[in-house]
Amino acid sequence: MADNDTHIQLVTFQLGEEVYGVDIMSVKEIVKIQEIRPIPSAPYYVEGIMNLRRQIVPIINLHKRFRLAQIEKKPGDSTDFDGGFIILNIDGNNIGIIIDRIARVVMVDTAEIKPPPQMLAGIGSEYIRGVIKREEGGYVIMLDVNRLFDPKELQGIIDVQ
Repeated sequence: MADNDTHIQLVTFQLGEEVYGVDIMSVKEIVKIQEIRPIPSAPYYVEGIMNLRRQIVPIINLHKRFRLAQIEKKPGDSTDFDGGFIILNIDGNNIGIIIDRIARVVMVDTAEIKPPPQMLAGIGSEYIRGVIKREEGGYVIMLDVNRLFDPKELQGIIDVQ
């Protein structure tokens, strides 16, 4: 068993061409694509709301928020849970983020988490907790879910419900 102080579990997912990760302790659940009801006058990156077992959950489109291109599906691509939502607990509130593809849960040694570069794939470093080099090549961008929205934005998203 890994020591909790030196290891962290990340739920990894794909947005566009990049792989991102969030601390598993911030993830409430992962759900498949469901109907989203648009909300008039919501911020541009709020897709709308969804009813998840009688709880209204605002859905955020990080592609719009960070100006990322969506992944292009190619013929023959696997259809195993290609898209959906990760329901995050941010300051006691459930907020869904749209993902292109779920990857997996990985255990990461905290010593492997490197500080983020100033600008990475269109996302400002203020939203990134760190970058982890992957064994299979490339890297995982670890998002800091508590910094994705400033308190005023978060309250606006919650009020959308």
